[in-house]
Amino acid sequence: MRKIKVLVVDDSALFADLMVKGISTDPSLEVVGVAENPFEARDMILKYRPDVMTLDIEMPRMDGIEFLRRLMPQYPIPVVMVSSLSGKVFDAINAGAVDFISKPVNMTKDEIIHYLKRELCTKIKIASTVNVSQMKRVVPKNVTASNINQKNVVVALGASTGGTEALCDVIMGFRRDIPGTIVTQHMPPGFTKMYADRLNAQCQVSVKEAETGDVLAPGLVLVAPGDKHLRLVKKGDGYAVECRAGEKISGHCPSVDAMFSSVAQVAGKNCVAALLTGMGKDGADGLLEIRNAGGRTIGQDEESCVVYGMPKVAYDIGAVEFQLPLHSISSKIYSVLEKM
Repeated sequence: MRKIKVLVVDDSALFADLMVKGISTDPSLEVVGVAENPFEARDMILKYRPDVMTLDIEMPRMDGIEFLRRLMPQYPIPVVMVSSLSGKVFDAINAGAVDFISKPVNMTKDEIIHYLKRELCTKIKIASTVNVSQMKRVVPKNVTASNINQKNVVVALGASTGGTEALCDVIMGFRRDIPGTIVTQHMPPGFTKMYADRLNAQCQVSVKEAETGDVLAPGLVLVAPGDKHLRLVKKGDGYAVECRAGEKISGHCPSVDAMFSSVAQVAGKNCVAALLTGMGKDGADGLLEIRNAGGRTIGQDEESCVVYGMPKVAYDIGAVEFQLPLHSISSKIYSVLEKM
């Protein structure tokens, strides 16, 4: 079987060496080159034609984000960012990167290699399946629904690879009258707060990283913390959330399945849920629970997904009531709410 060719770009020779060792533990991956800066990387792309590139953000002469913006129009290649805890990673995703991992801190060399084997190799293999030339942002459809039902209704959104931008597109389409909304996006701890703060600054609605006890309210979007499962709970005549650490569910913490399953049990038919782009099957079983409980369910279609994994599994098991392109999802949520 042909190996996936990887180009490593990092200005730290020590960390680049650890990355090579971590990636090389996977027999399906081959590091074809190591570049210290974007100028070396550009030459190596032409020489080695890698399938995936790993890219640091902070580098001399030209940072990773500017490199991405210049690179993608000429040489569309799947890129996995390796970033310290910084909101700049979302600028990199916006510039065309497929995914990211956080740079390990306070670890021994052996622990770093094991971490890279577990986290980075998986991201590289997922990225290798993405056709980045088709990753185009589409303006969401205008919301026209009015008099929507807000009472005891929950909106739930789940996503993974490609989800940071997909969720942004959906939430940008929300007005302040959207019922209380909960979100699970596979993301490392620390980054989820930055992501929520970023959305809060961009959108009409209020967005925050969820904390146990937060009460759902119209115009409020709660994002699951990067290391805790978010679950819906009943609180008086409405709803609140619990955020607790736990074992991975469907391979993830936070897990979309954990969130969706709690929504099915607590809100039942009073829910609209959407499962967006992502590798694997997290969220599919939970979405089916919601549909079986009488809730309304949406799956992102293949053409608009960065990775048509989670929504495909959900569609195949009958969990998806409406399969739609990304730009239609926020409008569809409103039209469903109008009839509830």
